[in-house]
Amino acid sequence: MNLGNNLFNARKKQGLSQEDVAEKLGVSRQTISKWETDETLPDIRQSKKLAVLYGLSLDELIEFDIDVKEIQDIIDKTSDKVSDKIDWTKVWSKKYPILSTYQNEVDIAEYSAKLEQLLDSLQKKYGYDEQNAFLVLKDILSVVWNNRKSHK
Repeated sequence: MNLGNNLFNARKKQGLSQEDVAEKLGVSRQTISKWETDETLPDIRQSKKLAVLYGLSLDELIEFDIDVKEIQDIIDKTSDKVSDKIDWTKVWSKKYPILSTYQNEVDIAEYSAKLEQLLDSLQKKYGYDEQNAFLVLKDILSVVWNNRKSHK
């Protein structure tokens, strides 16, 4: 994605018109249009003002992805009570069918015992509570996944 498109999407996400943004920044509507079409670029001061106006960091504004931002907003607004009601295996198995079939193929007890040891180790060594130990283990698995993907 290019910066102009990011600026456009971030503005739309906030429900602002080009006129609204121009007024708040003290520039013309045409200036906002030029930024959004990559005809010109905002200077660093204007970029910082845009980021604040759109509720983003400069990095987030530069790399703004409307889909990722919408997903993040939904996650932030979802309470633990609601999240606990969701059958995540069922939800994700629509995209990854293995999640609905592996239980009949894998010796779950064998792998559960090994994971329990890893969780206990994280709790004892680093003082994590159970939930944080799970989150750290999930993140470690993600690192392993990404490493394996990058070596293929």
